[in-house]
Amino acid sequence: MRQINKNLGKTKIANALLRNIDSVKLPFLQRSKSRQLAILENGEEVTIILNRGSVMRGGDILVDENGKFIKVIAADEQLLRVTAKNTFDLIRAAYHLGNRHIPIEVHADYLQLEFDPVLRDMLNNLGVMVSEESHPFEPEHGAYGGGHKHGHDHTFAEDYAIAQKVFHEHDHNHNHNHNHDHASHQHHKS
Repeated sequence: MRQINKNLGKTKIANALLRNIDSVKLPFLQRSKSRQLAILENGEEVTIILNRGSVMRGGDILVDENGKFIKVIAADEQLLRVTAKNTFDLIRAAYHLGNRHIPIEVHADYLQLEFDPVLRDMLNNLGVMVSEESHPFEPEHGAYGGGHKHGHDHTFAEDYAIAQKVFHEHDHNHNHNHNHDHASHQHHKS
């Protein structure tokens, strides 16, 4: 079984190289998994093993272990499109959706999210307009990074090491035993 192990992103590649390119059509949930089995549009089953935390976007070019290219196609999905009469109401809706930690696609004058009847009702109660549509879904990356990586970006291992360092520094500074006698401490001024 062919193994896909690299994502070049939306790299410009000569048309001659893309003439007979394979493609894989996936909804966002599958495009956000870095390890999986997938079926190409030609029916061939492949293994996708990318850097953990990476997300495949529509139009990305993947590479298998033999150097063959595979184009990612974002599949149409049932979505909720949120619009509002004014910017304040749209920002308010984004705030309430963000509190639920769900993937949101943000545009200048509308939001999109995966179809959910409970969220649709909540949004209607907020006074924004909600319509059901079918489009590819490309939500925002997380605010702390992760997601799509390029060759010039830091690797996942480097990101993980930095996160661990910050965690351990925080843990060391704030998680020490507080069951000691503060009167016995001598504080030195520097």
